[in-house]
Amino acid sequence: MKIGCVKEIKNHEYRVGLTPDNVKSYVANGHHVYIEKGAGVGSGFPDEEYVAAGASLLEDPQEIWQLVDMMVKVKEPLPCEYPFFHEGLILYTYLHLAADQQQMDALLAGKIKSVAYETLQETDGSLPLLAPMSQIAGRLAVQEGAKYLEKTYGGRGVLLAGVPGTPKAHVVILGGGTVGTNAAKIAVGMGANVTVLDINLRRLEQLDDMFGARIQTLVSNDANIERAVLDADLVIGSVLIPGGSTPKLFKASYLPEMKPGAVFVDVAIDQGGCGETSHVTTHDNPTYVQDGIVHYAVGNMPGAVARTSTIALTNATLRYGLQIANQGLEEAIAASDVIASGVNTYDGKLTCKNLVDSYDGYEYVDVRSLV
Repeated sequence: MKIGCVKEIKNHEYRVGLTPDNVKSYVANGHHVYIEKGAGVGSGFPDEEYVAAGASLLEDPQEIWQLVDMMVKVKEPLPCEYPFFHEGLILYTYLHLAADQQQMDALLAGKIKSVAYETLQETDGSLPLLAPMSQIAGRLAVQEGAKYLEKTYGGRGVLLAGVPGTPKAHVVILGGGTVGTNAAKIAVGMGANVTVLDINLRRLEQLDDMFGARIQTLVSNDANIERAVLDADLVIGSVLIPGGSTPKLFKASYLPEMKPGAVFVDVAIDQGGCGETSHVTTHDNPTYVQDGIVHYAVGNMPGAVARTSTIALTNATLRYGLQIANQGLEEAIAASDVIASGVNTYDGKLTCKNLVDSYDGYEYVDVRSLV
C-alpha cells in the first residue's frame, strides 16, 4: 500500500502523523511511504531521518494526497485540502465530525474511507487512540488554567497551591475519564483543592481509591455541578461521548454568579465543547472573557507540546495503521470490530452511529454491511 503523511496546517499544529520509526515499520511490512518535506520538523524529526528510514520525500502535498492509498495525519483536513480527496482514499486521523458538519459532508461527497482515532474502541471499551492525547490534554489543562489564573492574563490572581496562610485554589473537574484523571493528578500535585464530578459511581469509587482524601468526588448532576462551579477558581471540562456531541454541562447562567476572573478550560471543544459559552480558539489567541470568566478553548491543545504528543500518539496509532495497510481496510473491518468502530464514513455512507445522533437528516449504515 502507498502510505502518505503531509505537514499539518492547522493553526500552530506542530505534530506529525508518522515518525521516522513508524516509516521503518511500514517499509519493513512492504509498504511505500511518502512524506511531505518538512512535515516532521515541528516535532523535531528532520527530513534526513525520514529518508534514512526509507520514505520518499515530496514537496507538493497535493501530489501526496492524490498518489497514496492511505493518508495518515494528526488533525482533520481543512477546507483547502478537500479538493485533494479522491474516491477510495483511506484517511486515518482525528476527525471530530460531531463538531464539523462541513468536513463530514466533504468526506461523504468524496467517498472517503475515514477512520477516526477518537472513535476506535477496543473490546474492553477503552479508546486507545484518544487516550494518549487525553492524557496530555488533561495535564495541559491544569498548566494552562494555572497560567490564565494569573492577573496578567485576566485571571483572579490566584496561585493554585497558595502559600502558608492563604487559601489554595479550588479546581473543579467535570468528568472523571482519562482527561479528568490526568487533570486531577496535576492539580493535586500542584497543591490545589480538587473536586471531580462524574455520572458513573464506579468511576468515582476508582478515583477515591486512587486519590483518597486528596480530592472530593461528587455525582455529576445539575445541583452538584452548580454548587461546585460557583465556588471554583478553575473549571476543567473533560466530558466525552465517543464520536458524538458533548453535553453542555457548564451553563451560561453560572457565569455571573462565579468568582470574577475564574478560568474555564474546555478540553471537550473538539467535540463541540461542554460549555454553553464555549467556542473554539487557537494557540494564537487562546482565551476570551465572557461575563468576567476567562475561557480557554483551544481545539488542538496537545499541539503545544508537539514532540511529546507526536511520540505518544504514534506509539498508539502504528499498530492499527499497520493492520489496515497489511490487510486492506475491508479485510481489517471484516476481521476486527475494533477497526470497524473507527470507520466514520465509507463510500459516501455515514458509519458512526453517534454522529447520526448528532445531526438531523443523516442515515446510519453499519460499515460491515458495506464490505
